[in-house]
Amino acid sequence: MIARLLMHYTAGSSEWWSRLGMNYPIPAIFGLVSVFVLGCCWGSFLNVCIWRMPRGESVVFAPSHCTSCGAEIRWFDNLPLVSYLVLRGRCRHCHAPYSCRYFIVELITGILFVAAFAKIGMAEMPPAALLTAFAVIMLALPTVWIDFEHRIIPDALTLPALLFALVVSVVFPDVCAAATHLQGLLAALLPALIVGGGLWCFAVTGRRLAGREVLGLGDVKFMAAIAALYGLPGAFFVLGAGSLGGVVYGLVMAARRKRSPHRIALPLGPFLALAALIWLWVGDWLLAAYLRHIGIAF
Repeated sequence: MIARLLMHYTAGSSEWWSRLGMNYPIPAIFGLVSVFVLGCCWGSFLNVCIWRMPRGESVVFAPSHCTSCGAEIRWFDNLPLVSYLVLRGRCRHCHAPYSCRYFIVELITGILFVAAFAKIGMAEMPPAALLTAFAVIMLALPTVWIDFEHRIIPDALTLPALLFALVVSVVFPDVCAAATHLQGLLAALLPALIVGGGLWCFAVTGRRLAGREVLGLGDVKFMAAIAALYGLPGAFFVLGAGSLGGVVYGLVMAARRKRSPHRIALPLGPFLALAALIWLWVGDWLLAAYLRHIGIAF
């Protein structure tokens, strides 16, 4: 199954990139700029999620407002990147400074959208793979900020991502290298159940044995969503690389603070999220290298 999936993504399964004219300069520039603008707009929404979700506020119904004076932000002051630069990062009404995070998240989201669009297009993956890539980006970025600052990964992030992955697998089964809608659903659902269920058992057992939390349920739900989006190979990489990154960072912080590593409490979510972004661009290469290493031809 793994070899079949890799063949599906590396054998040129779609010509949509060429049909869009992306091999020519002007259409390519127009397409990449359009995707960048789209990414920046979604980045603006992610900023709303980063601020409101940990506080239990609605990300849909409440209008954008200044967190200092409460003044409603008009549409022309809410343009991604542009408004921050024009207003020099301050509220038009009370002149309170905004965090540079707003600009950074919008910029990074736009760049990552362009990079994902170019990677999937030039690799001639199915165009529906863009939905999976964009979903990973929109799950990973707010996870980094929210978990570092609040030590939680909101269900409002992970559960919609999980549901979205299942819907995409049913509507576009070719993303999972599946032939039917049912096979597509199973290709996303089974990895989510395996990874999510396994980590949930680990979290519950570890808490009982250690007398403290060894793995947050937010991390469990995050990995279940990643498993549905990536499948088992990607989920195993994200879990392994993310855990390793967290351990290394914890050891460095313990050495700097001259404390025992066991007394350093670090959120795992940001490292899992960064690993998920890494897999988005190098996952097919890593999987191909592993299959060649164990002697599987494709």
